[in-house]
Amino acid sequence: MLEVLVAVVVGLLVVAGVLVMMGPSTARIIRRVRAIRRPTTVPAVFQVAKPREVVPPGLNPKTQRVLVAAARLTNWLRTHGHDDLSRELRSAAGRITGNEAAGLYAMQTVLRRLRTLNPDDRAGQERLKALTSELRIAVQDRFEQLELLPFRRP
Repeated sequence: MLEVLVAVVVGLLVVAGVLVMMGPSTARIIRRVRAIRRPTTVPAVFQVAKPREVVPPGLNPKTQRVLVAAARLTNWLRTHGHDDLSRELRSAAGRITGNEAAGLYAMQTVLRRLRTLNPDDRAGQERLKALTSELRIAVQDRFEQLELLPFRRP
């Protein structure tokens, strides 16, 4: 028992000596040690991933439809090597969130440029046609809703 008591006293003296040698930085180290606490939340590894939204939640549903259609077309253009048109389309979609009318007009300009695009394969032409028509309809619907263009006649 006496040996344990002597070992504890020697250990405390060694720790005290080290603290004296460290000088003023001892206070900072003690504060850092006190600041270390157990995390109150579960690490992100164990949490369920939240679904990511494609568009900001505060937008009109028809505007969201335009942005989703633009994202699909942008991805198709990028995978088929039309990076310049893809960038313009992304830029127009970005403008929609700030100034919707200007973004829609920019989107319409990009749609006009897409008419000149002619993929080599038949499947590519069909997919491009489907994506551009989806975007064109969504843009026209939003234009009509904002009353920027006259209504279509059936």
